[in-house]
Amino acid sequence: MTTLLLAVGAAVGFILAYRLYGRWLGAKIFDLRADRRCPSETLEDGVDFVPTARNVVFGHHFTSIAGTGPIVGPAIAVMWGWLPAVLWIVFGSIFIGGVHDLGSLIVSIRSEGRTIGDVAGRMLNPRVRLLFLSVLFIGLTIVLAIFGLVIAAVFRMFPAAIFPCVVQIPLAIIVGATLRRKGVGLFLLSAIALILMYISVVFGDVGLLGTFNESLATWPVMVWVLVLLAYCFIASVLPVGVLLQPRDYINALQLIAAIGLVAIGLVVAATFGGSPVDQVRPPLELVAPMFDFDPVGAPAMLPFLFITIACGAISGFHCLVASGTSSKQLKHETDAVAVGYGGMILEGFLAVIVVLACVSGIGLGVSDGGDHLVTGSAAWELRYASWGAAGGLGAKVAAFVDGSANFLGSMGIPASTAVALMGVLVASFAGTTLDTACRLQRYVIQEIVSTVDRGDGRLRRAAWSTQGRYLATTTAVGLGVLLAAVPATGGAWTWNSMGTGGLVLWPLFGATNQLLAGLAFLVIAFFLRRSGKPVWFLYLPMMFMLLIPVWALGLQIFVGTGAEQAWLTQERWLLVVIGLATLGLELWMVVEAALLWPHAQRIALESGTEQST
Repeated sequence: MTTLLLAVGAAVGFILAYRLYGRWLGAKIFDLRADRRCPSETLEDGVDFVPTARNVVFGHHFTSIAGTGPIVGPAIAVMWGWLPAVLWIVFGSIFIGGVHDLGSLIVSIRSEGRTIGDVAGRMLNPRVRLLFLSVLFIGLTIVLAIFGLVIAAVFRMFPAAIFPCVVQIPLAIIVGATLRRKGVGLFLLSAIALILMYISVVFGDVGLLGTFNESLATWPVMVWVLVLLAYCFIASVLPVGVLLQPRDYINALQLIAAIGLVAIGLVVAATFGGSPVDQVRPPLELVAPMFDFDPVGAPAMLPFLFITIACGAISGFHCLVASGTSSKQLKHETDAVAVGYGGMILEGFLAVIVVLACVSGIGLGVSDGGDHLVTGSAAWELRYASWGAAGGLGAKVAAFVDGSANFLGSMGIPASTAVALMGVLVASFAGTTLDTACRLQRYVIQEIVSTVDRGDGRLRRAAWSTQGRYLATTTAVGLGVLLAAVPATGGAWTWNSMGTGGLVLWPLFGATNQLLAGLAFLVIAFFLRRSGKPVWFLYLPMMFMLLIPVWALGLQIFVGTGAEQAWLTQERWLLVVIGLATLGLELWMVVEAALLWPHAQRIALESGTEQST
């Protein structure tokens, strides 16, 4: 029953936080008003700025911020114990992540829908804008290079997920075209889309479709990278309502439904036990330790717990989505609480479910590699023997899929269908992150070009023209392909070795991502201070998200995977150089902000509250 109590307690805590803290932030701190026009209306262009219903924006926002982060992070962090993971997820989501996401969304809305990096120049100075945009550019390049590999790995592990993910594209185009017609009910359309999605999951691996899945699963990683980034190019340059927005929306329907099914399965398993093993329903119990400060081969819990679990508690990537795409679609300011704070809270609940699947669900039975099912603490030891054994992408995803599929199995859902549902969930999350990241990188490149404008406006106009949109997207995709193509092992460039280049810089992403959240807090703090609003509730989250990631980034750069290893080797030189450059850029921005902070209050007193654009 402890597992069920943890799930219910987290759900109640999140609901109370949304109704009390989230709404207080929206009404009292950010002064959200339904009658204040948003950039989606004042700058409507039919491509990026499109007034959209709150539920549709929520679907886009939630699936974009979630990705595989709230799955793979918690699935490995539980090695330090389930209690530290749950506490960081719950309190991090409520008091840090939700505030960060909502604040980033509002700051962008009040700044003509600009990204958080561009707003940094408005709130601080133009030099800070360039520093921030440079950090964003590095982080998004890593995302574009690595997520093709992530999706290819998921497809290889769960081939049955391929057809449902492919069919989402034409279904999304149909949904998008239908939504643009007046008089079409969103509820009925949502129900039809969800039913079709589940039909594709249940019957998407039968007969010729199964052969189709198996054949695509054998594609080399680099082929998948090229195909996925080509799709991202198309999704990035098309109007947001044609493909990106409706695909994220139907993904959100499917993903939220899947989370709901897993939660119901958890209740059934806690009450009646799991699916019968040798005609006996195993009890649902916590099979992982509450604390483990020294897992085999693991780095120190401090600071790496707060870096490993990112998206489930707070993630710098969220400020890019909030200020990059969601702020350009929000129709009413008051919708921001549901989209920004509510999206983070729902992601936190997903992360809690992932933790419980990994520390309780797998105890209901996992395969030992043969025909035998292992249950209880032996199942935990099988999946989490050491940090190295559990640290790979396949192991982390498999732990979640096995555990959550066991929850579904307790309701009588066949194992093959349950695994397919969870495989589609993981692949869909990764796919929505990839195509959103491509669009965000396009914005960042356009804003970098605009930043070096000499004053006549020609560069800025060129950057945001149709030709500039295509050129920026080509640059974003091209850099992602080039970085991905580099063999991570340093071997020959072959189809079998290419596609893994993102792994070279991936160790930096966790710390850089979290430090980005700290920098976003700086911008939010300046916005509130210039507006004459209270800032006290930001101080602790901001300091925490600036200090902890720097600590982790320093360890990753100068220590690497072990103290006995030379910090600068042939294999690590690119990681070290990029890591030092990123650390330098971000520390420079912090110094700039510290020097400007005393003057921000003077600006507020002299010029008054910032007004909506």
